[in-house]
Amino acid sequence: MSLEVVDWSPDWAVRFEEVAEVLRRAVADIPGARVEHVGSTSVPGLAAKPILDIDVIVDREHVPDAVGALERVGYVHRGDLGVTDREAFHAPDTAPRRHVYVCASGTINVRNHLAVRDVLRHDEDLRTAYGDVKRALADDPAMDMDVYLAGKSAVVQEVLRASGEFTDDELLAIHRLNDPSA
Repeated sequence: MSLEVVDWSPDWAVRFEEVAEVLRRAVADIPGARVEHVGSTSVPGLAAKPILDIDVIVDREHVPDAVGALERVGYVHRGDLGVTDREAFHAPDTAPRRHVYVCASGTINVRNHLAVRDVLRHDEDLRTAYGDVKRALADDPAMDMDVYLAGKSAVVQEVLRASGEFTDDELLAIHRLNDPSA
């Protein structure tokens, strides 16, 4: 399986807003719910797999309500896929390609997504380093997703350290999630 990493496209922000509007309406009655564009497509100038990553963030007690709200607008719940406090969904259509998750607010996964996005939006050197690693990994025609994630792990750790928002134990937990051999 090969992975496609392409130049950043301003269309990704436009497409996110289209999807986010539907999601925001779906969770409008859930107190504090917010829809965040995360992942590499959310960082102007960063090479990325052309798949939007979207977190619908709600307080833990509202996760079941948010799951139901997304199901009512056509999303198919897939469970947590092994990641605690994150519920994955299949989109009701394929354009744009996207990964959509309902996430409990304040969890390490949400903080990870937001910190990586925010640091890379403001740190050109780390953004370049991260993009270079992603492109080099994707250039291997035999690349698979597990090896890709593990291969990015060292630079992700640099990005997270630069955020100043994680303890050493949290950094290690994220590292192990991305690279189980760590």
